[in-house]
Amino acid sequence: MTSSTVADRASRKHEVDVSDGAGLSDEEARSRFARVGPNTLPEPQASSLTTTFLRQFRSPLIYILLAATVVSLLLSDVRDALFIGIVLVANAVIGTFQEHSAGKAALALRKLEQPKASVIRDGRMREIDARLLVPGDLVVLEAGARVPADIVLTTVTDLVCDESLLTGEAAPVHKTAALSQLSTEGRRRHMAFAGTLVTRGRGRGVATATGTGSEIGKIAAEIGKASLTKPPLLVRLERFSRLIAWVVATVVVLLVLVGIARAMTLNELFMMSVGLAVSAIPEGLPVAISVALAISMRRMAKAHVIVRRMPAVESLGSCTMIATDKTGTLTLNELTVTDIRLPDGTDLICDTGVNLDACTIRGDGSAPEEARWRAVALLKAASLPNEGSLVKGDNGWTAIGDTVDVALLAAAYKAGLPREEIEVDYPVVARIPYEPEIKYAASFHRHGDCVRIFVKGAAETLIDMADRMDMGDRAEPIDRQALLRQKEEMAARGLRVLAFAEGETAMEADGGFGRHLLVDLVFLGLAGMQDPIRPEVPKAIRDCHTAGVEVAMVTGDDPRTAAAIAAEAGLRFTGDQVVTGDEVRSAEEQGHSSLDKLTRRGRIYARVAPSQKLAIVLSFARNGHFVAVTGDGINDAPALKHAHIGVAMGRKGTEVAKESADIVITDDNFASIVSGIKEGRVAYANIRKVIFMLMSTGAAELVLFLLAIPLGMPMPLLPVQLLWLNLVTNGIQDIALASEHPEGDELSRPPRRPSEPIFDQVMIRRIWQSTLVMGGGGFAMFYLALQQGYSESEARNLLLLLFVLFENFQTFASRSERRSVFALGVLANPLLLTCIPAAQALHIAAMYTPLLRETLQVSPISLSEWAILLLAASSVLLVMEFDKWRARRGERSAQSAR
Repeated sequence: MTSSTVADRASRKHEVDVSDGAGLSDEEARSRFARVGPNTLPEPQASSLTTTFLRQFRSPLIYILLAATVVSLLLSDVRDALFIGIVLVANAVIGTFQEHSAGKAALALRKLEQPKASVIRDGRMREIDARLLVPGDLVVLEAGARVPADIVLTTVTDLVCDESLLTGEAAPVHKTAALSQLSTEGRRRHMAFAGTLVTRGRGRGVATATGTGSEIGKIAAEIGKASLTKPPLLVRLERFSRLIAWVVATVVVLLVLVGIARAMTLNELFMMSVGLAVSAIPEGLPVAISVALAISMRRMAKAHVIVRRMPAVESLGSCTMIATDKTGTLTLNELTVTDIRLPDGTDLICDTGVNLDACTIRGDGSAPEEARWRAVALLKAASLPNEGSLVKGDNGWTAIGDTVDVALLAAAYKAGLPREEIEVDYPVVARIPYEPEIKYAASFHRHGDCVRIFVKGAAETLIDMADRMDMGDRAEPIDRQALLRQKEEMAARGLRVLAFAEGETAMEADGGFGRHLLVDLVFLGLAGMQDPIRPEVPKAIRDCHTAGVEVAMVTGDDPRTAAAIAAEAGLRFTGDQVVTGDEVRSAEEQGHSSLDKLTRRGRIYARVAPSQKLAIVLSFARNGHFVAVTGDGINDAPALKHAHIGVAMGRKGTEVAKESADIVITDDNFASIVSGIKEGRVAYANIRKVIFMLMSTGAAELVLFLLAIPLGMPMPLLPVQLLWLNLVTNGIQDIALASEHPEGDELSRPPRRPSEPIFDQVMIRRIWQSTLVMGGGGFAMFYLALQQGYSESEARNLLLLLFVLFENFQTFASRSERRSVFALGVLANPLLLTCIPAAQALHIAAMYTPLLRETLQVSPISLSEWAILLLAASSVLLVMEFDKWRARRGERSAQSAR
């Protein structure tokens, strides 16, 4: 039985007693601890280095290299086997290093566990290790502490919790005591959840769930599971590997039957089969793919995108849907005053920057200057009855207190109203702190011979307190209905609205300041607060739309706020595409088909739980999307872990989110994701170029055998010569091709279909064309050489050099699938200009190096032979360029027809 099951049973067994009582006895606590276990999150099951190292060999790419190694050993070619073995070990070492941090998500969650907890046992307050807490314990909470377990609150005093890490909502949650058994609706208001932070007040309550039974424990269990999705590159390469296996098996069986009919010896049949396998297996592909991904990783790092798992490079370029969190991803995760509405309807805007040294209140161009001064008076009333504080240090500003108070203080500072300076002229004499029950806070300040009163709070409450409203040069009788309409208009835009008022009294500071004085006030206006959109987000979302990538918002916020933020961010949606967590829950209960139907329609998901975020992401995948999920909180971790690609925010993202993700955006800039998509598409394009080049040359080698063996000719190339072509000369050029730069139109094309194979119609057509040119041309040269009296060894020497030259021209032709290589610029890829001559020089050196000369059975040739081979090899470039020219002309004709 798991600890989660035990905790759940314990929670059900010990009903919540909403009276304070004396808490558990020590004996009962020990008994429950023995049954439930420690209040800790599960330790990650870390694999040993040996297991992790061996796991790196479980890949279709590695199977290909292993096959090449076996072939080399069967040929008693220790040198080639050693070379391939070095590549295998290097790949495994790199993979082991990358996987070393993959199990850290649960460890990051453990950092949020409370090392100590204050409990009441046997009627006495005591401090214990939080791991010893059990369901039924009476827990005491104070400001600044993390909640040690899921707790039903029995008594509270102005208790406020920051639950953004769990829910994704920036606004603090005011808690109230549970007076009876909890309802589903009252769960959030009457409970404090493990891992959340108490930002203000105090309270006590009964622990109902500990360890893996808590909300944060359920998330820990979810992200500890194996990922439910595979990177698209691996999916495509697995299909590719299976295709290669079938092709090799079919050709080998066919030619073995032919060989038997020709009465070939077993040794000849074996050597022919080995040669065919070596021809068809693209041994250099794993290294080339690793190089392409590594180069894109470096380019992404320059664009503030850190890739934690190498296949994620291409995965981001494959995504067709981005499911983004709201708080901290699309928004700044900083509650900020953005709008001020004066009683006469004048609107002013507060800039949303975090630099408090700038004066930022401004009108829309029509508001008079005096309106600004009225806004200053409003912000004075926001600053003085305020329990937050802002402190400027060497590393910038530090905020302390409730996020609403901090947002109001920041707005006052931006307007040039530091509270410390105001209180010099308005020394405080009394305060009424904010309480949820009264919905306001007030302060009394001596100013000359009177006492000034400043109040902030809920609009409805302050409208009732006031009998006049500030209209600039005068105070008119209050129009309560007009002010309530203003408040509703602001709330409809997703703003959190507070009101402000001021008054005056002649009473001396004799301790008589109280609520009875908060009457006949002057209503100053309203302030709207929100977590503002990041400035770069609207353009980034437009770029996503241009690139054919859909964007959906998944948030724990309420639907009205979510829709307002989504519209401001530039997301495309209609009213019926706003979906709530209740709708998701109902669809889940009806099964996958119902949920999939809902997610085909929905684009804004509000009030969703962490488990629902994961369900939505998996449903997107079932609907045919490659899904990228962005987020920064604990609530995002399960979806980040199980999506095709998880993207975490680096600056303000939690360690849990970052360790669960494949990619981390270091500048928290949503626009960086677009840069990552572009680089991912470049990486896949380069991989396709490498695959095309390798498969076309490999297929040409197969054609040589298919033409030569049935005609009774000797083997065109020996297995060791094929290995030299595929691993050495081709391998050097693969690396250069994998480093090609962007062509510039990556984001103007739609994303690849999730079902699109590596071998599409264009690649298949061009592989056939180049195969016929190289395979047919190579066979013709081999046949003519034998007919003209060349020995088998001499004919193979010419054929091997011809294929090296074919590789050189084919590499150059593979630089782009659409554009002419001559239009790309010769100097656009300096590495290519180095590697192509280097591959040729290496083969020439082998002709003059005794050891390689004997191993490869090669020798120098005459200048006339060089000229003939160069002319023949250039034909493949001409054929590829003609096909691309014809394709471009077809595209232009199709566009003209539209």
